[in-house]
Amino acid sequence: MSAPLYQLKAEFFKTLGHPVRIRVLELLSEREHAVSEMLTEVGVEAAHLSQQLAVLRRANLVVPRREGSTVYYSLANPQVAELLRVARSILSGVLAGQAELLADLKAAESDTAPRPQRRRSS
Repeated sequence: MSAPLYQLKAEFFKTLGHPVRIRVLELLSEREHAVSEMLTEVGVEAAHLSQQLAVLRRANLVVPRREGSTVYYSLANPQVAELLRVARSILSGVLAGQAELLADLKAAESDTAPRPQRRRSS
């Protein structure tokens, strides 16, 4: 018996649940990149990047291409780039809502803050 779709989706999102993997996918959403290019952009050790690329390969999210001694990666499916765009849009909306709530709280705070007492002159 195969796993339920919701379980497969959860595994898929777990795969995306690492900042280095997300950064790699963002870079590959722009264009194919050599591993050496990604190293400078992602800012992690080569071994760590290699581990994260292996996770993405096993999940069939990226595909490697070798040219001489250089390995290039690209997205296995262009819809991954669309997924990242949708995630950015959702987060923008959430953050905008939080900023609005914070502004409302600050405004309410200033309305209820005790007023400084004035000194009486004698």
